[in-house]
Amino acid sequence: MNCWEILGIEPTSDRQRIQQAYEQQLKFASGEEVDRLDQAFREATGEAPVNEQKEEVEEAEASPANQESGARDTVAGRPLDSQEGQIVREVIIQIKALLNDSRRSKDVGIWKAILCEPPADKPALRREIAGQLEPQLRSMAENGSLAAPVTRFLGEWFDWYSLQDLAEEPVDDRNYPESGMAEDQPEQPPQMANFWPAVIGWIVGLVILASIFGGMGGG
Repeated sequence: MNCWEILGIEPTSDRQRIQQAYEQQLKFASGEEVDRLDQAFREATGEAPVNEQKEEVEEAEASPANQESGARDTVAGRPLDSQEGQIVREVIIQIKALLNDSRRSKDVGIWKAILCEPPADKPALRREIAGQLEPQLRSMAENGSLAAPVTRFLGEWFDWYSLQDLAEEPVDDRNYPESGMAEDQPEQPPQMANFWPAVIGWIVGLVILASIFGGMGGG
């Protein structure tokens, strides 16, 4: 028997017609008859029956490699659960409070303690926190409201590379004497005050006074 006889239809290229005949015959088939129907369907269409395709997909999904890959995709793409959402909200609240304290907000150690504390450091949570904080923090970094160490840390932690450039220390182009140059200069002797003209003037003044008083005494 050829495939068309097994399926119970005339030769045709109508995929839907072949599928309907296959499904109709499958209702009453069992054991070897199912295998023959599957083979007939494959010969008639050049494809595996739908039930075999599902089995192949299920086997592929059950393989260890695909299970691991699927786990990664789920972690990367799934929405946060209620507990993770609560963690994100608590971190956002702490950061908002920190921004209201001008003194503590300059301490990069406090930022690290809030953002790097597990489980807030998990990639999925970190991405969510970054998405909620980025508009405000990026604006503050660009207008200089954040300390340079804080800006540098945020750029590295959240992969905001443009903030890392903002945090670069400016280069001072002014010329300063190099370290040690002053030490290499010979010590200059203290300059002596030129006091001889003053002494001579003082002596001349005494002579004049003496001559004046002497003339008065003689008179």
